[in-house]
Amino acid sequence: MHCFKFKKDVKLFEYNSITIIFAHKYMKNLQLNIVISPDLFTKNPESSVLGQKIVSKSIEMIDDLGFEDFTFKKLGVEIGSNESSIYRYFESKHALLVYLMNWYWSWIEYKLVFATLNVASAPDKLNTAIAILTEEVLEDNSFSYINEVMLNKIIIAESSKAYHTKAVDQENKKGYYKTYKDVVERVSAIVLEINPTYEFPHMLISTVIEGAHHQRYFSKHLPSLTDVRKGGNNIVRFYTDVVFKTIAN
Repeated sequence: MHCFKFKKDVKLFEYNSITIIFAHKYMKNLQLNIVISPDLFTKNPESSVLGQKIVSKSIEMIDDLGFEDFTFKKLGVEIGSNESSIYRYFESKHALLVYLMNWYWSWIEYKLVFATLNVASAPDKLNTAIAILTEEVLEDNSFSYINEVMLNKIIIAESSKAYHTKAVDQENKKGYYKTYKDVVERVSAIVLEINPTYEFPHMLISTVIEGAHHQRYFSKHLPSLTDVRKGGNNIVRFYTDVVFKTIAN
């Protein structure tokens, strides 16, 4: 991470695809800029009001309709724009889903970086990281056009469709899944701080992420497959218990 102080009472933090600007005397105003690789879009949707509407409304529609029934034609009707204008930003709805997935994992990485920045204890960092990866998502007011709660529901229900494709190997080489892998790498490194001889940190953390998503999904739709209880924070507690007991062996 790099930190630059470029004017009075303003600090800029940069890490990978994340830029965080703190302004004013007590750093109360936070501007967060998540930069997505240009390989993931035809035209940057953050560069225009229309692009932001495309992203915002697509999140609402995919959450409501499901990825299979979502189309650019339906999206165009909702935003009052031609279908062709959407293709100027994304070549396909698959590309849009990959973009949303990358945005989400960049946002999660920002939360990990920010929450563990001044934490010296590796167990405390891991405890915080597991909570961020498994807790219920609340809306982040740092972004006016992204609904993180809906986006999290899409990640839980639909994101595997971004990499369960025949083109996954080629897309992986292009960096389509880098942000997800960066998150796993970051938390895996904390695991190795605690137990440098543990053999399977990446398997453990990716299992935690995917497992927590399954449990969230089950709790909404197949509750007999889970032990989630309202207000019990059971998913966070379960995976925290699993991780610490696993790496202690």
